[in-house]
Amino acid sequence: MSIEPTGDATLEGVSLRSLPKVSLHDHLDGAVRPATILELADEVGLELPERDAARLGGWIGKKADSGSLTEYLTTFELTTGVMQTAAGLTRVAREFVEDLAADGVIYGEVRWAPEQHQARGLSLEQAVEAVQQGIEEGEDAADRSGRSIRVGQLITAMRQTDRSREIAELAVAHRGRGVVGFDLAGPEDGFPASEHRAAFEYLAENFFPVTVHAGEAAGIASIRSALLDGRALRLGHGVRLASDLQVINREDDEVQVQFGDLARWVRDREIPLELSPSSNLQTGAITAWGTEIADHPFDLLYQLGFAVTVNVDNRTMSATSLTRELSLLVDAFGYDLDDLETFQFNAAAAAFLPVEEREELVEMIAEGFED
Repeated sequence: MSIEPTGDATLEGVSLRSLPKVSLHDHLDGAVRPATILELADEVGLELPERDAARLGGWIGKKADSGSLTEYLTTFELTTGVMQTAAGLTRVAREFVEDLAADGVIYGEVRWAPEQHQARGLSLEQAVEAVQQGIEEGEDAADRSGRSIRVGQLITAMRQTDRSREIAELAVAHRGRGVVGFDLAGPEDGFPASEHRAAFEYLAENFFPVTVHAGEAAGIASIRSALLDGRALRLGHGVRLASDLQVINREDDEVQVQFGDLARWVRDREIPLELSPSSNLQTGAITAWGTEIADHPFDLLYQLGFAVTVNVDNRTMSATSLTRELSLLVDAFGYDLDDLETFQFNAAAAAFLPVEEREELVEMIAEGFED
């Protein structure tokens, strides 16, 4: 099976790109087309390291492929730099949706931090409305091309700032107007969810869904804080939860594992893990297990019954797509179509949607995998 960086692949004679997919962990500022960065940079006078789209994409990929989350995050200076106007945000959001639809995604959640898009005078509300306009334009464009997609916003607060309560109020205020949930992101190590209890208490009081980046650049304590302090319904990455599992014996296809209390809690309560294989490799999140996709604890978690989902995290930085991430997992672990369908069912069940709409997603996935 041949896999191009953002190309298609086949499995059992089926195009992976054509399969219906659900995307839960996908950053808006991590999915800006290099050509769009070039064009918008000229409009706002932003200096770029390269003046060719292909070379710029390569520069971003090389910078992101550092093994350090801190270094990885520096690449966002370029993307957020061209997303400081309403027009820029709308265009990036529209193209984001179009690219998802072209990749076979039928439901997606786009996470982004409005507080990072105010350098040119936008209010938080104006930024959210600009992104929503772009999402709706992208959905309409997909419909015209014969594809059906729905995308909801996850409003993100940055854990290194003190605006999380304000951002939580912003998210709740836009419930029913495109926003489906709240996220906490940014440098994880040293900035636990416990520092944002006021925001999480407000969200809980308003019965508003929460996902928290945890278990990517920090370990078990961070995941514990996300669940107890953040009241997270999903874990953003959560890959380092595997360190709470002790492999006692591995024979052929059977693995004996001793669970830590946290890992057992997450598994038994079916708390979804938003795993992003390529990104987890790039940021060093899986260093404890190895340096290749085949070393990723994804398969261990899957075989043990965790609610694993497959995500891209940042499509531009990882030069990837959901189709490619699935392809990499097929190559690494020998998954078949039934496995890939399970990953989509897990993601549909974890979506921040009413249960009736999640059930509709499950039906659409099942029909798509049968065709």
